[in-house]
This record gives sequence, C-alpha cells and structure tokens, in this order.
Amino acid sequence: MSKPGGSAGGATAGPTAAAAAAAAQKQRALLQKADADVSSLVDNFSALINIARVNDPPVRNSQEAFQMDMRASRMVHSADSLLKLVSELKRTAIFSGLSSLSENVDRRIEVLSQQAEETERMLERIGQEAAASLKELEAHYYSSVVRTPLYD
Repeated sequence: MSKPGGSAGGATAGPTAAAAAAAAQKQRALLQKADADVSSLVDNFSALINIARVNDPPVRNSQEAFQMDMRASRMVHSADSLLKLVSELKRTAIFSGLSSLSENVDRRIEVLSQQAEETERMLERIGQEAAASLKELEAHYYSSVVRTPLYD
C-alpha cells in the first residue's frame, strides 16, 4: 500500500495524480447522470405531448390523464435529480482543491507541449535525412551505367 506522499507508480503518482484520477472518474459519473436525467426529461415530455390529445371516449381520456400524471411526475423527478446534481457540482467546486487540479492540468499541458516540440524537431530531422538520401540515390542513379539506354 502506498503512502500519500510516496511515489508508488512513478514520477506522476501522488496525491495530485490520485486527486485528478478521482476527479475525472467523478466527472464521468456526473456527466452520465446528467445525460440520463436530461434524456428522461425529453422522453417524458415527448410522451406527455403525444398523450395530450383530446378524445371523445371518457375511458380513454381517463387513461390518458393517468399517463399524463405519471409522465409529469417522472419529469419532476428528473428535474429534481438535475437540481441535486447542480448543487453537488457547486459544492464540489467550492470545497475541492481546484487549484491543485488546475496546477496538474497546467503541468500536463507543459509536458505535452514539450513532447510536441520534440516531435516536430524529430520530423524535421527525418525529412532532412530523407531529402539527403534521395539526393544521394538520384546522383547514384543518374551516374549509373544501367540507366543509359542501349541504342543499337
């Protein structure tokens, strides 16, 4: 078991990496919950609109009224769930260490920028080597005896 200050998994392991991983997992869970609640709201609203037709038979109207009540209560439940989600997000933003997450993101951006620069330099070097090799091959080809056509 690793201690909070120790580096069990390498240079990036530690409290900030663990916090970032936990925050990413929580963010995914919250996004999934928000997607589910919004899709429930939309589905129930669509069903409510489809049911809201006026028909003559009284039995059908009472069935539709019951379905409308059921769909409306599902919409209220989904909206309440979304409000709780927003409240939890506000609490998390206020009480969590967003500065440490921001610092971790900034460090990661810096590392990735350096990797991008190194990759650009490597690609430029490979392009120069390929151009030099191509020139050498062209010179060898044009000076080759095999290249000159034999006319009889």
